[in-house]
Amino acid sequence: MEFFKPGRTFDFMGQRKFWIPFSLSLVLISTILVFVPGPNYGTDFRGGTEIEVAFSKPVDAALVRSTVTALGYHNPDVVQVKDRTNDSRFIIRVQEVSALNDASRDQLRAALCYAEDLQKMTAAWADTCPLDSRATEVKISPGGDKVAVRYDVDPNIEQIKTQIASVPGLSMRPSPTNPHVVNPRDHRVEIALQSKGDQLLDGLRSKLGVDTVPERALRVEWVGPKAGKQLRDSARNAVAIAIVFIMLYLAFRFDLRFAPGVVVACVHDAMVVIGFFVATRREVTLSTIAAILTIVGYSMNDTVVVYDRIRENLSKHRGKTFAEIINLSVSETLSRTILTSGTVLLSVLAFFIWGTGVIKDFALAMVVGVVAGTYSSIYVAAPFTEWIDAKMGRREQREQRKVPAVTRPAKV
Repeated sequence: MEFFKPGRTFDFMGQRKFWIPFSLSLVLISTILVFVPGPNYGTDFRGGTEIEVAFSKPVDAALVRSTVTALGYHNPDVVQVKDRTNDSRFIIRVQEVSALNDASRDQLRAALCYAEDLQKMTAAWADTCPLDSRATEVKISPGGDKVAVRYDVDPNIEQIKTQIASVPGLSMRPSPTNPHVVNPRDHRVEIALQSKGDQLLDGLRSKLGVDTVPERALRVEWVGPKAGKQLRDSARNAVAIAIVFIMLYLAFRFDLRFAPGVVVACVHDAMVVIGFFVATRREVTLSTIAAILTIVGYSMNDTVVVYDRIRENLSKHRGKTFAEIINLSVSETLSRTILTSGTVLLSVLAFFIWGTGVIKDFALAMVVGVVAGTYSSIYVAAPFTEWIDAKMGRREQREQRKVPAVTRPAKV
């Protein structure tokens, strides 16, 4: 092809006056969007309960949302999942996490005859709580769906079922092995209660009918608010640490003037992806962070190829300026960059078109990131490196022009 004719050099650096303001605008807009309106965090970072349900009959999102609200859940999110086999597949998210509130937890401990101080218990309590029904330890999971109980003697399973049934609004998961003895030696019993997702699904079945709502959800997940904040902080730190180590690697591999260009390009790519997700109101989840880290590595690899060719051409063409060396190096690696990026785009586009759920969002982040990473290797990293080289060159020239001050002879 004439476009990839060997020896042809494109004036990439001559166009930097247009592309640098364009890149700065993208980063600035993305930064503003991060604060206003802010990312649409998924359940991973925000906390809450998420279930995915494939309804047996056609329903719309408005009906599902109004039904969930009528069940007592505040500000539910209902997202329709496009599926060729079922158009009534939805992801339902609610802010509530635990199936037990503080009052229910206290009632559950009381029903299991758990007392921290047996000396203060009355005789009436001892009469209503036989020895084989007195729990010596009760641990409730943060989600309120699992209870671990320990006894001093062999527990009475039927009595435990009766105790659980006495707590209003509480029910166990139907199973012949629930509750079951985990360890007979220390008399430890595990009880599986209905989670918030199970309660939500049962509520939908009671409102919409058993012929519309299936018995089980396709997926049930929950994350506590505290865990969500920790995941959010860890994700931000992971991206920052990755960029720092990339800068150290490039400073050791090439030259100190090359490292800032890659860091700026990586930050540019990450901000473009985040800004795109915020602008389109797509959820930012752990899969999005994984895609951003993948994009940072891909962008660095593409930039390293260009930098390696720049270093080779610096020794081959000593009479050329640094800007001319960059134009020559980028032109020589352009065909490789287009072929590599095109192959990656074809792969992730297939996942984006035919994928669903988390895979679709991951693929979309990769599509945006690959385009931004290919662009930044040419129009962000290289011009920034040329600017640093020019600054360092002018500083060296000023130092060389300095003339030592002439000392006057002392008067006699």
